[in-house]
Amino acid sequence: MNGAAHLRPARPADSAALYDICLRTGDTGRDATAFYPEDPDALGRIFTEPYLRFEPELATVLEDADGVCGYVLGAQDSRAFYARYEAEWRPGLAARFPAPGGDPAGWTRAQQIHHLYHHPDYTCPEPYADYPSHLHIDLLPRAQGRGWGRRMLELTLARLAERGSPGAHLGVAVANVPALGFYARLGFRELLRTGGPADGCVYLGRSCR
Repeated sequence: MNGAAHLRPARPADSAALYDICLRTGDTGRDATAFYPEDPDALGRIFTEPYLRFEPELATVLEDADGVCGYVLGAQDSRAFYARYEAEWRPGLAARFPAPGGDPAGWTRAQQIHHLYHHPDYTCPEPYADYPSHLHIDLLPRAQGRGWGRRMLELTLARLAERGSPGAHLGVAVANVPALGFYARLGFRELLRTGGPADGCVYLGRSCR
């Protein structure tokens, strides 16, 4: 990491940086740029922009001398967030990006994400009352292994606790073994597992207190 890094509240002007980080960590934590040549913003339209717009008070970025290099985003009430996403955000995506046709086995990565624009995943693991909030966190390689991920999560969990949330959940690809270990060390526990070894997701939860 170049220069002193610091955390600060995200701003609307950070949108492009968040899209870029989402892409550069979008292949199970690795750079997914090569997989989205026709639509580099495909992932960010789901995983960053709606949070920056709908819940900016829970959006924090990590910045160093070279710019924004990480973010943590969240929603306090996941069901309320998804209802707003469904009403205010997804219709525009569906209108701009037609649902892919043909055999899904032949879809590009971007087409797979465009399919999610029309068929979103609003999974909220149980017990919902204990883990109603959810989080997304991504760090570029230059910011990893320095304790920033832990600090960013702890900051956001504390902020959620102040706002009355009892707990939060997040989803991790089954194949992302390092991330699963990281969250386990932070006290997250498995709530739900979907899919298979290659394409599955593990939902983890932790108390905000």
